[in-house]
Amino acid sequence: MSIPTIDPDALQKTLSSPPFVVVDGVVNIRDFGGYITEDPSFRVRPGYLFRSGEPTKITESGKEKLRGLGIRKVFDFRSEPEIAKYKAATPVIDGVEFVRNPVSNDEAYDPVGLAARVKRFQTGELTAFVALYTGIFESGGPAFEKVLLHLRDHPDEPCLIHCTAGKDRTGVFAALLLKLLGVDEETIVNDYALTTIGLQPALPMLIARFQTEPMFRDNMDAMLKMASARPETIRAVLDRVLKDNYGSAENYLKTHTSLTDEDIARIRLNLLVQTL
Repeated sequence: MSIPTIDPDALQKTLSSPPFVVVDGVVNIRDFGGYITEDPSFRVRPGYLFRSGEPTKITESGKEKLRGLGIRKVFDFRSEPEIAKYKAATPVIDGVEFVRNPVSNDEAYDPVGLAARVKRFQTGELTAFVALYTGIFESGGPAFEKVLLHLRDHPDEPCLIHCTAGKDRTGVFAALLLKLLGVDEETIVNDYALTTIGLQPALPMLIARFQTEPMFRDNMDAMLKMASARPETIRAVLDRVLKDNYGSAENYLKTHTSLTDEDIARIRLNLLVQTL
């Protein structure tokens, strides 16, 4: 499998246009809002919730841009072992609070856990993603709840959520929340697939990072599959995991968090605005 590439001019134009946001040193960063819901009189509130890959390499101008977006809190879905393993420390940004909020368990990035994951992607990409995202749904409730409580209680405080690439843990949370807000499935699928574009500038870094692991270095096809963000992946996850296992986003939250109907109603109220 070859490394996917996009025409540089087209890539730059896309990364400079909504929902992408230019924050120097941060990849795959975009505004969560702007999407019309299935009720066309409402859309997801823009300029409030943002998503990205890790901000480890954010520059000083990037920090200024982040503050300029009004972001004062950042939720980090990565685990401590992952951060330490890849020397991807959290930056210090004046006026911005970083919240450790791991979705994955501590064993997900040890040699045994990584080897098992690579093996699954060698044998079947879609099945491997369904298994991976099932695990994120099952373990992610407490981390997701922490973000959702912020959305419930602090509608005037924009925030950012991120993991390493802004694809898997962040992508699952984004799909779940868009579903909760009434965005149609095809829009959710297209939103997930934007990560293919958002990660283009980071591919050399990610490949270099994972090539330090023999299991990845010797299985480049599996590694590139793991870095993909295909529409069929999130479509299958919405169907086989969210719908089949929980029935709805609301039922998932009632199963894996302490959120009530009133909480969910407040989150919708805070994140939906009327279309013009």
